Amino acid sequence: MIVRSLDEITDTEADIKTPNWRSKRIILAKERVGFSVHETTLYAGTVNDFWYANHIEAVFIVEGEGEIIDKATGETHELKPGSLYLLNNHDKHQVRPRTDMRTVCVFNPPVTGREVHDENGVYPLVVEDEEPAAS
Repeated sequence: MIVRSLDEITDTEADIKTPNWRSKRIILAKERVGFSVHETTLYAGTVNDFWYANHIEAVFIVEGEGEIIDKATGETHELKPGSLYLLNNHDKHQVRPRTDMRTVCVFNPPVTGREVHDENGVYPLVVEDEEPAAS
């Protein structure tokens, strides 16, 4: 069983800070459960272009408001507490928070914590090294 609090993650290597967002990685690939869980806060007034070409992501909005734009179709969806979006087709998208927007994100395959968005907003696929088999 794993029990972990955000306080344990704050200001550690699992607490990733950028000018546009902050992501506290609660569960990572090293836990070997098939997904990762993050609390991510996107900052008001930012424009965030993402494309998870190697991952499926589900995002549940806990606090704040904004919108998500499907970059393939131009379709816009309002986001508010209780909304969830699922990027089930590796959708290129843009998130525009009007207020600070706190979210809970789940990634499959799990994020290792070493990923950095590239120029296209993509996380590379990084996998945890397998632990040696017990002898």
